Amino acid sequence: MTGRARLRELDLLRFVAALAVVLYHFTGFGGAGAWPEPARDVFPELEGITRYGYLGVDLFFMISGFVILMSAWGRGPGGFGISRLVRLMPAYWASVLLGAAVYAVFREGNGVPGLVVPNLTMMQGGLGLRNVDAVYWTLWVEMHFYVLVAVLAGIGITYRSCLVLMAAWMFGGVFADEAGNRLLQIMLVPTWSPYFIAGMALYMIHRFGPTLLLWGYVAASWLLALHWGAWRAGNAFKGSDDMVVSVAVTGIFLVMILVATGRLGRVRWSGLTVLGALTYPLYLVHSQLALPLLDAVYPGLNRWAALAAVIAASLVLAYALHRLVEKPGARWMRARLLESLEPMRSTAAPSGPSAGRSSGPSGAPGETSPESSSGSARSVPDARPPDAELVRN
Repeated sequence: MTGRARLRELDLLRFVAALAVVLYHFTGFGGAGAWPEPARDVFPELEGITRYGYLGVDLFFMISGFVILMSAWGRGPGGFGISRLVRLMPAYWASVLLGAAVYAVFREGNGVPGLVVPNLTMMQGGLGLRNVDAVYWTLWVEMHFYVLVAVLAGIGITYRSCLVLMAAWMFGGVFADEAGNRLLQIMLVPTWSPYFIAGMALYMIHRFGPTLLLWGYVAASWLLALHWGAWRAGNAFKGSDDMVVSVAVTGIFLVMILVATGRLGRVRWSGLTVLGALTYPLYLVHSQLALPLLDAVYPGLNRWAALAAVIAASLVLAYALHRLVEKPGARWMRARLLESLEPMRSTAAPSGPSAGRSSGPSGAPGETSPESSSGSARSVPDARPPDAELVRN
């Protein structure tokens, strides 16, 4: 495992993924969005490339598989849950309230009062309700992954348990799709799970070294990702060339393999940490901000100047959100959530003569496993695939 505390190459990749989605919405999207006409029609010079910017989400999911397993290793379900809540919720709540404000003032977007409250829970996807911002659908997919990792943390995250989970998740998803089992399709999200599974396997390669078995997980996930990428090109993102999608998906796998094997270790510029920090708030706010902003500046400014203005404003707002909401909000939430776990810890503390003695897998005191030590006519562009519950109908 590398001795570096932070993989700055992942910060760069996260920012690239977010920028790809931003350019997709602003220049490559074919539906109603922030521009008076479809973004593809406004930028015909770019749309041949940026129409594939939705694949930034695929990269996000693979990075998530890598990073979430890395952050969960050595934690229990409580610690893991707190880490996710403090990371996700402050900026997310701010973005939902931004959507509500855009609707209240400009009557644009989906921030109607009846949607804002359920959206604050981040569970509107499971409730069959519309997202205030279309990009939220990806957070609901991520939530499926977090639940599985929390269960894994409750069992105990070890090399062996990760291998078992990845195999069960991969084959369970394929079997659920074959059987048309709606419950398992929703729980296991087989259309997206290959990216998370591959990210987990690549983290294990990064941490423990490559093995044939781990490369097998990566290879099988790549083949499944190619299948679902081609399916989305024909069903969700019509007009996409499935060969281009296959090349892009392969590129995503290759660049993450380079990360896992340390080939991008020379990417050490400290400024990448800032770009990584901007990624999540940029992803959350760019579409909502564009609705009133482009109304104000376009067509007074030409399309290129208006594009530059909306991207720059999105970056500025993302930075402000990171500094003024994310960081203080995370500190406040973390302290109080940790306090909320104290009663559970105190009631679970051992007492009596056996207190302080630990048992390993065999039950002998002190033995441990070697593994255990380690609303309006225009709205936010909707990039959500038509498989409404994120599985194939």
